[in-house]
Amino acid sequence: MAQVIADRRDVDFVLHEQLEVGEFSKTEKFAEFTRKTVDLIINEARNLAVKEILPTQKIGDEKGCAFDGGKVTVPEEFHRIYKLFREGEWLAMNEDPQWGGQGMPRTVALAANDFFNGANYAFIMYPGLTHGAAKLVEVFGSDEQKRIFLKKMYSGEWTGTMLLTEPEAGTDVGALQTTAVKNEDGTYAITGNKIFISSGEHDLTENIIHPVLARIEGAPEGTRGISLFLVPKYRVNPDGSLGEFNDVVCTGIEHKMGIHGNATCSLTLGGKGNCIGTLLGEENKGMKAMFLMMNEARALVGMQGFCCASAAYLNAVNYARERIQGKHLLQMMDANAPAVPIIQHPDIRRMLLKMKSLVEGMRSLLYYHGYLDDLKHLSDDPEEIAKLQGMIELLTPIVKGYITDRAFEVCSEGVQVFGGYGFISDYPQEQLLRDCRITQIYEGTNGIQAMDLLGRKLGMNQGKPVMDLLAEMNRTIAAAGEIPALEDFVADFKAAVKKLGEVGMHMGMTAMSPKVLNAFAFAHPFMEVTGDVAVAWMLLWRASIAGRKMDGAGKKDKVFYEGQIRSAEYFIKSVLPITLGKMNAILTNNGAAIEISEDAFGGR
Repeated sequence: MAQVIADRRDVDFVLHEQLEVGEFSKTEKFAEFTRKTVDLIINEARNLAVKEILPTQKIGDEKGCAFDGGKVTVPEEFHRIYKLFREGEWLAMNEDPQWGGQGMPRTVALAANDFFNGANYAFIMYPGLTHGAAKLVEVFGSDEQKRIFLKKMYSGEWTGTMLLTEPEAGTDVGALQTTAVKNEDGTYAITGNKIFISSGEHDLTENIIHPVLARIEGAPEGTRGISLFLVPKYRVNPDGSLGEFNDVVCTGIEHKMGIHGNATCSLTLGGKGNCIGTLLGEENKGMKAMFLMMNEARALVGMQGFCCASAAYLNAVNYARERIQGKHLLQMMDANAPAVPIIQHPDIRRMLLKMKSLVEGMRSLLYYHGYLDDLKHLSDDPEEIAKLQGMIELLTPIVKGYITDRAFEVCSEGVQVFGGYGFISDYPQEQLLRDCRITQIYEGTNGIQAMDLLGRKLGMNQGKPVMDLLAEMNRTIAAAGEIPALEDFVADFKAAVKKLGEVGMHMGMTAMSPKVLNAFAFAHPFMEVTGDVAVAWMLLWRASIAGRKMDGAGKKDKVFYEGQIRSAEYFIKSVLPITLGKMNAILTNNGAAIEISEDAFGGR
């Protein structure tokens, strides 16, 4: 039976053979999550995703959300799957059972979300954003805020959002104009307008809880003066029951290229002077608090883009096996030769192998990012915790920025494999391409991710996270070097790692020189080459496992392991040489993008 959404064998490989998450069950924190339990969780997630959520993907795209007089309705079919999602307690998989979570490893939750997001990520945004908002309450909320909001949010009884963007404050959040005036009872009167608010208004739940960035009267300008407030759609009484409407009004929804099933809203807060919020955390520390949710959201966006790519690849390879078109290239002169499945054509095979290698490498990188977080929560060594946190932060812009860029490429190749059929709505490829595109933009554009990598992460803690990451890569090089079949790959990858270190040093020095603008003109190419090397690392790691297991494997596993080695071979031999060329371009420090005059761009 053909795989859909995500290749289950590949998911199992990353969980059990690459990251060995079953070992977590030897710890007190994750004692109940044996391999058998993990497999049951993934079975249930896959069943829900394939049987119930996936059929709503096209429905959500075609029906979209409807706006009428401040009210937003989602596609009718979303109500049933939201109920099933809640009943399965999928929203807070890795959170503390004290607050209604399941307490599972983040790595396992990512595998479940691999299927959920691939099935219909426009729908999964509703519970996904709720989780992030609830996490803010858990970490920064008062005892009273936790008591009132946390369980209802983690259970999905109420949903949540994040209110950052304003008409004049997109990427430059510090320019926001939403204000907060303190009331005598310690609450705040909130006034302002927010735009591009995913899940900002809908009819899935009776209440929506908005973490809102606003500036208290008299606070410093810029991000230093921003505070975070908890603003429910309906006020909540001390006993947890709903009170009066809180003057949070949806003024419209966007008509978009994709993710039609998720409502992207404009919201007016306090238009009638009656919007009340409570401070979440400390005054003027709102951006620091919000980064907790933003970093989680960036990892989620990386997963969203990746899941589009995973689904697009599986659709493409299944279609290529079935679509009969053209003779085999070696039989072109034979008038009687039959037409063959397009998977036998060299250019189709090239596209499929490119897609396969990227999907596999990106899946490993995403899971590894979550795995580091699990290791961090299992450690009681402050030095080890700091090391793991540094690597998590270093990889976050790669997980969001690089992965979504590459995911869009995979989706585009997925359309190409289908040919003309890929361009029409009878098949899912064009929707996956459209849905994927926003992942390169929201939660900080990929240009911002690249600037974050260069401007903050590269030099963080005197470069220790970078050195720690390179050390992990070198460990994989050593392990893979013991397998004769991988010797050639190892040499090429080792050269790329060495070159990346050189480029990183160059970028860091240039960023601190008078040519700082040149450095930031190359920030995105630097993120791209860093991501390529990271994916090559994951693929070599995979290949080293496959190489060790190949001889004793059964027929089906042997074919899978061959695929792992071929993916690494393709990427290291066909993609990394291009990456090295991009590294050489970065090292030139060419200033054309900075030195060209604005008028020379033309257009007027």
